[in-house]
Amino acid sequence: MPDTILIIDDEAAIREALSGILSDEGFLPLSAASAEEGLQLLDETDVQLVLLDIWMPGMDGMEALSQIRTRFA
Repeated sequence: MPDTILIIDDEAAIREALSGILSDEGFLPLSAASAEEGLQLLDETDVQLVLLDIWMPGMDGMEALSQIRTRFA
């Protein structure tokens, strides 16, 4: 089973480009358009790596990273 990589970015073009590249390399990409959506996916899915945008509306990437560290440390 391929490793799952979660892409959290508010820009659809970036999510799509990264998903295509990762798929071509044999990974299973998941994507979320917001930090809140990404955190929900992390609670529901076994993910090996997160690619996280820092500058997003609402919860920014630094706050999301803090929550990820708290939940999965």
